[in-house]
Amino acid sequence: QVQLVESGGGLVQAGGSLRLSCAASGRTFSWYAMAWFRQAPGKEREFVAAINSSGGSTNVADSVKGRFTISRDNVKNTAYLEMSSLKPEDTAVYFCAKEAVPFHLGSDSDRDYDRWGQGTQVTVSS
Repeated sequence: QVQLVESGGGLVQAGGSLRLSCAASGRTFSWYAMAWFRQAPGKEREFVAAINSSGGSTNVADSVKGRFTISRDNVKNTAYLEMSSLKPEDTAVYFCAKEAVPFHLGSDSDRDYDRWGQGTQVTVSS
């Protein structure tokens, strides 16, 4: 079973940057698209970004486009989310997820992901 562990969250001022990491166990990491979702208090979980299995294709939500970048290192079994120009509305728990079906492009629907990390808190102060 693949396990995902996020790290890198924290408290940052508006305009600042953070890099989140998602370390995966197992030997099939490179088969699967990975994604980041976030959930703010009182709100539904929302898609942030996804990357296909090879890392050659990404999909980024309009709300973070131009500010967030998703990437992966298939040698290190790790996915990343680089966040810059952070805004208070980016405050949320951020989750990484593994897509259920191998070699897909990276869906923006959480129903297509079958493994989730525990989440890491990102708080952006104004």
